[in-house]
Amino acid sequence: MPAAVRKALHLMPGSVLVWSQDGDRIIVERATRHSTAEVHQALFAGGPPAGAPAKTLAELKQGIKQAVRQRAQRGNAGR
Repeated sequence: MPAAVRKALHLMPGSVLVWSQDGDRIIVERATRHSTAEVHQALFAGGPPAGAPAKTLAELKQGIKQAVRQRAQRGNAGR
């Protein structure tokens, strides 16, 4: 990769490039990283289930406690 291209693309060791073809042209771009907002949108595009109310912090904590208790009970069942 010529130095002028590396400089123009702000490349450093370990940078990832994306190569694509457009007719007779080869396009080289620096791969972009996705923001957390983009990842969230991709994973949860549909949003919460319809009609499901949001959980309160107390409900979330209670659910975690319950899951920890169940996991501990499964771990002690074989003893």
